[in-house]
Amino acid sequence: MSNHRGPAHSPVVEDVRSRQRKSRFRPRLFTSSIAVLLTCAVACSRAVPTASPTGAGSTPRDGRLGSNSIDRERSDVARNVTPKTPATPKEETPRDSKGEANNGAPEPPPAPLASAATSEIVDRPKAAAPSPTMDESATTGMVGLLAGGGQAHGVGAGVGGIVGHVSKMRASVSAYGVAAGRMTAAAPSRPLAVAQQQMKDDAFNTEAYKSIHDNPFRLVSEAPLSTFSADVDTASYSNMRRFVQEGHRPPQDSIRVEEWVNYFGYDDPLPTGPEPFAVTTELTDCPWAKDHRLLRVALATKPIEEANVPPRNLVFLIDVSGSMEPANKLPLLKRGLAMLARQLRPTDTVSIVVYAGASGLALPPTSGAEQAKILGALENLEAGGSTNGAEGIKLAYELAEHQFKKGGINRVILATDGDFNVGVTSEGELERLMEEKRKSGVFLTLLGFGEENLKDSTMEMLADKGNGNYAYIDSLAEAKKVLVREAGATLVTVAKDVKLQIEFNPTRVKSYRLVGYEDRVLADQDFNDDTKDAGEMGAGHHVTAFYELVPASGHDGAAPAEVDPLRYQAERTPSAPSASDELATVKIRYKPPAGATSALLSRTVWDRSGALASASENQRFGAAVAEYALALREAPGVGANDLTKARSLAASALGFDPHGERHEFLTLMDRASTLPKQ
Repeated sequence: MSNHRGPAHSPVVEDVRSRQRKSRFRPRLFTSSIAVLLTCAVACSRAVPTASPTGAGSTPRDGRLGSNSIDRERSDVARNVTPKTPATPKEETPRDSKGEANNGAPEPPPAPLASAATSEIVDRPKAAAPSPTMDESATTGMVGLLAGGGQAHGVGAGVGGIVGHVSKMRASVSAYGVAAGRMTAAAPSRPLAVAQQQMKDDAFNTEAYKSIHDNPFRLVSEAPLSTFSADVDTASYSNMRRFVQEGHRPPQDSIRVEEWVNYFGYDDPLPTGPEPFAVTTELTDCPWAKDHRLLRVALATKPIEEANVPPRNLVFLIDVSGSMEPANKLPLLKRGLAMLARQLRPTDTVSIVVYAGASGLALPPTSGAEQAKILGALENLEAGGSTNGAEGIKLAYELAEHQFKKGGINRVILATDGDFNVGVTSEGELERLMEEKRKSGVFLTLLGFGEENLKDSTMEMLADKGNGNYAYIDSLAEAKKVLVREAGATLVTVAKDVKLQIEFNPTRVKSYRLVGYEDRVLADQDFNDDTKDAGEMGAGHHVTAFYELVPASGHDGAAPAEVDPLRYQAERTPSAPSASDELATVKIRYKPPAGATSALLSRTVWDRSGALASASENQRFGAAVAEYALALREAPGVGANDLTKARSLAASALGFDPHGERHEFLTLMDRASTLPKQ
């Protein structure tokens, strides 16, 4: 059993509970005033004639106040409207030959919901209810929420939740072009419905991605060193899969080449000595530039046996705001984390922190032996309110630090769509918050969910600054891959602040460019600076990087223009090793998970290039993934024809594929090639 102090004696838990009790009463006076104002506004609005874009007295087809994405995001409980029976989600299609994605039993039908104003059970209707008017449904539900003190689904939504619901109600009215008063709308004609759907998609799709600028070619004579941080994130690849399966090409800025390449496993040699990883290099011709070469640098760590996994101290930090209501968000999240919870042992400890308008403790520190209690706490989570992610982060780290297991796994697992809209919301403030929290020795896993308001740039930053990794969960099969099958790589850190620095021989290489890792490039002097943060590697991780090289004898337009000779400094004089057949030197720095001083590894790369057709399956498949990602991103030097060429190259290097991931990639390539550009 865990040796931590029980929840009844934990000052952190008692403090959290005290704050939660007090928060229930603070908004009452304010919210009561808002309720009165809303009631008065409704009374005044009844004097205004009814307006409708399609005719007076008409009703929407589903009998609700407008059928749009805003209504879906609002909680049925908060609006005090009899809810519709949600569509049963389709069973996930298995993506591996063993059918591992279909092990779970079908979801039971949802239980009846309780009214926020009366706490009575409301049965789900068998037929659509009469169309509620704006003042009868939206406002009545709002007054019910306000009278309840702003509490939503057991989480202190507070004023933030109220503002969110008011804003959404106002947006619903605006979407139908109604200034004020009683409002109904007829079912639109087919062309109008298509136009309205397109307007809705444009208005409510607020996904955010950081701009990517491909790494340029650099002259070895001027910049012989290339330095970057390791990256084990895979979110970009599974996010691409979601886009393609929905019939769209992924946005260019969502394509991070290294995350596509590192999504797959490779059978590179594993470490045999005391070092945490083995280093593999391979040199061939480049598939998308016939006169160039392609260098692969790969790191591989040993997988860890379940019996050797240290005791785990996990804090599930779960976003339960209103935007998490759709089936591919909170419901999928609960099922994924339940799979992880079933793997816990009596020596493990798990806590659950939730956040919406405010943060709260849904499960105090609990032994992994209490499966029913953990699963019950997950099942009881419901969505509603705005999103104060920063407060949730602070509380989660506070709990993780209090339950810290020396020599164990101490990790916060943050599951969200990244849409932080109250409290600390700027990326600069969130970045500083994560930089402060990583000093605690607690690591971070970030799981992204959903669509339309996915804030990918925020989540990538949080994982980068928080000593963590970032995965996007688009299906139950992906949840099982990340949280069960690859739990060692996801949760067990074997090396932190992993940096790579490659020095190229100017007599062998004229210029080079690093493929991908645009957000991970470091200054050359950062390599030896142990205060500079870098990426982490877990047990069983593979990190692969590709360099496109222009040989020293190459004469094409890829290399950048040379600068004028310096007036006050002489040009570099080649050293004796430059005359050898060394192509480059690879240096790696890393720290132990609990260490503060880095260790150094060094490997020599010899200029022994081979044909790509006879290269290893690891080289060919990784090169095909990189080429396809570059082509979809329309990167310089890669054309549309490379989509077909990359597909053929990948098909020739499927190799050992026990979970069907490489075969699935071929299917996605075929589908993506037929889709129009964004």
